Amino acid sequence: MQAKETLFADLVQGRAQQFQVPLYQRTYSWKDKQLAQLWSDILEQAELLESGASASTHFLGSVVLAPSPQNEATFPRWLVVDGQQRLTTLSLALAAIRDHLAQTDPDEAERIDEEYLINKRRNGNDHLRLLPTQADRPQYAAHIRGASKEQAGGGGVATAYAFFRRKLAGTADPADPQDISRIEQAITSRLTLVTVTAERGDNVHRIFESLNNTGLQLSQADLLRNYLFMRLPTRGEYVYETYWLPLQDSLSNDELEQLMWLQLVLDGDDRVRRQDLYAAQQHRFERGDAGEADIEEYIRELNRRGALFRLLLHPEEETHPALRSQLHRLNAWQAQVTYPALMLLLDRRACGQLTSTDAARAMSYIESFLVRRMICRVPTNNLNRIFQAVPGQLPADVPVADGLHQLLSAENRFWPDDAELRDKIRTAPFYQYGRGHQRKMVLQRLEESYEHPEPVDFTTAQLTIEHVMPQSPGSEWMRMLGEEVTDGETVEDLHARLQHTLGNLTLTAANSQLSNQPFERKQDLLDGSHLEMNRRIAATERWGAREIHARADELAARAITLWPAPLRGVGRAERNRDWYLAHQVLAALPHGTWTTYGDLAAFIGSGAQAVGNHLANTPGVANAHRVLTSEGKISDGFRWPPQEEASGDVHARLADDGVCFTANGAADPTQRLTADDLALLVSGDEDDRSGDEDASQNEETRAARFFRQLAMDDSSETVAAVRAVLTGWEKLGGWIAHGTGHVTTSAFLMLGEDSAPGRGMRPLTLYPGSGRGGTAEVGFQHLCSREPFTDQAVRRECLELLNRLDGVNIPEGKLSLRPTFRLSILENEHNRELLGHALAWFRDQWAGRSTP
Repeated sequence: MQAKETLFADLVQGRAQQFQVPLYQRTYSWKDKQLAQLWSDILEQAELLESGASASTHFLGSVVLAPSPQNEATFPRWLVVDGQQRLTTLSLALAAIRDHLAQTDPDEAERIDEEYLINKRRNGNDHLRLLPTQADRPQYAAHIRGASKEQAGGGGVATAYAFFRRKLAGTADPADPQDISRIEQAITSRLTLVTVTAERGDNVHRIFESLNNTGLQLSQADLLRNYLFMRLPTRGEYVYETYWLPLQDSLSNDELEQLMWLQLVLDGDDRVRRQDLYAAQQHRFERGDAGEADIEEYIRELNRRGALFRLLLHPEEETHPALRSQLHRLNAWQAQVTYPALMLLLDRRACGQLTSTDAARAMSYIESFLVRRMICRVPTNNLNRIFQAVPGQLPADVPVADGLHQLLSAENRFWPDDAELRDKIRTAPFYQYGRGHQRKMVLQRLEESYEHPEPVDFTTAQLTIEHVMPQSPGSEWMRMLGEEVTDGETVEDLHARLQHTLGNLTLTAANSQLSNQPFERKQDLLDGSHLEMNRRIAATERWGAREIHARADELAARAITLWPAPLRGVGRAERNRDWYLAHQVLAALPHGTWTTYGDLAAFIGSGAQAVGNHLANTPGVANAHRVLTSEGKISDGFRWPPQEEASGDVHARLADDGVCFTANGAADPTQRLTADDLALLVSGDEDDRSGDEDASQNEETRAARFFRQLAMDDSSETVAAVRAVLTGWEKLGGWIAHGTGHVTTSAFLMLGEDSAPGRGMRPLTLYPGSGRGGTAEVGFQHLCSREPFTDQAVRRECLELLNRLDGVNIPEGKLSLRPTFRLSILENEHNRELLGHALAWFRDQWAGRSTP
């Protein structure tokens, strides 16, 4: 290879020649951001020309060229291995200058055309000095030839051309006719390129691959496309136009990459990772010494399967009603992990090996597998492996749908049976597992099972999940629950155990009216609901543990009918999985924290006594000694497991673990992790407390709703203090986003440009009280993955600043959680000043995150 520094004019001027962008290259993709930066660089060079300064030229980047297979001695043709975005953009800029001058100075316009853009005495594609990839060619040719009728709007080429025409119109100075000339000169003679020219016989794909793996970071789909068309020297044009372009038009680049990966999986590679797609497919072709016919067949098959893949992305395109419904539900569940199995089913149907009805039945097994596992809190970390293995493991001696049922029922697939499903619907905290939209879908399907003659249109109804017994119950609720407390359990423990179970949850559009009302008031509102499940709740005289369990049993019976069970005869170990979840969360207890038997029981959906018995008889459970009574005391029945009897004094171990004690010997209550805190230890970052999105609500309305809900539970002094804090935050350069929930809305203190509450940086989230006074939530869990707060020492400094406020005492053990403090403490002016100082510190840390 030869490398040298050159200018655009030196590269493209001179005798007739052509720079061909190979078919395997991605389409033209520069956006306004790149165009604006280039325009700024051009104007800077034009100003230097005007001033006569001898400053250096601007380095634009590299261009890698290789001799084209179509090269001729009298008409050199070069493949643009790298740099097509730069060459295309500069050519379009010159075309815009040419057209800008066409009316006032046609001679100059003609000169630009002939020197840089066209080969005057050549016809057809050879007329263009730069020949883009096939997808961009019609638009580019229309702009270079000036064929205005063919210059359709949209697309990157048209956008770039219009950008330069717009900029030139705004730059042209009637008093200075040379300004456009200087811009042309800046483009052609002040932007430096380094051209790397390969010799015939050099492996240009290796050059391209090396450059883009270290610089432009092309996707796996880009790299594989490049490889494929480099191996189609004679059939490339036909294959590209016949199979590739329709495929590329129907799928995004990311979707195309996913299809390529699925093709590998369907063809038997059940271990390939998507990020290794290119290397794996390349290895398969080279191992089999594939020729052009093999490559063409691969692309033809990819095109065929692309139509099937679109059904997963756009279920409305499926014509069979039952199959369309199944595809819609799996799409709404966001079940991308199941795509290998779904593609297999659609592929078998397309080949005549499976009817649409049986394909729908097979998909119902997949839906049941996902839903039952979610309800029963089975970890999702092995779903990729399970579904990627389906094409290679599907039994060959039974019908496809039956084979899939059999395969998913295998012991190591953990598909919960009917007994486990009943138990978990009764006891597991459904509201704390899975994703919000999945929980809502489960309740929607249960409501649909009542087959109401006038069903709700769920696509338009603004429904959210409602806790019938509130999360923050008032005294009337607690009195009623107190009637059902059994020995060894407090009323708070009973509430924590029941509140998030499926039997206590429903869907409603009247959350703001229901809120924390007594059950008698909720009955009136639910009785007028269009949902059958709500009318059934309203028909109940009271709402306590007995009623919640009875409704759970009713819903379990419906769930068993809706979602088919695995095949019988498979040994299961449900309890082991439950205890695994308990072991997992105990191992994750941060230093300086403790929890109770009731909290741990509520988290896993068990009972406090069962938790105590398990911990006492199971050796090797990390931090088992940090599970205490609800008073923060060591249980009278606590004992080390037999193998750990020499573990020493429990108080001493707790102190070593950072647990502090009050004067009466109880563990510090501020260090206690509730069932909700435990759920955070093994959950993701995002919080569902704000409710479902309501696109009809604008920010002003949400802000008004936030303060209205805050005023319902807090004093006017607290509301005024919160307003002052939010105003102060905006003065620091932050902004406020409001949650969309009707029951519990929120105010996010945000930094950054993203205008959605779940994105950007947020040090604090403020919540109305819901019966117990408003709270400020410190987003340590959110910050753990965001610089510079990934450093625990930085978060600790934030904690120390907040703990200076009178009434705030956050233990260090919550540096990875979401601790709270009462908004009422902000009535104290000194506390507001200290909080303002902490927020200014936070802003400064964020602003300096990239500073060495």
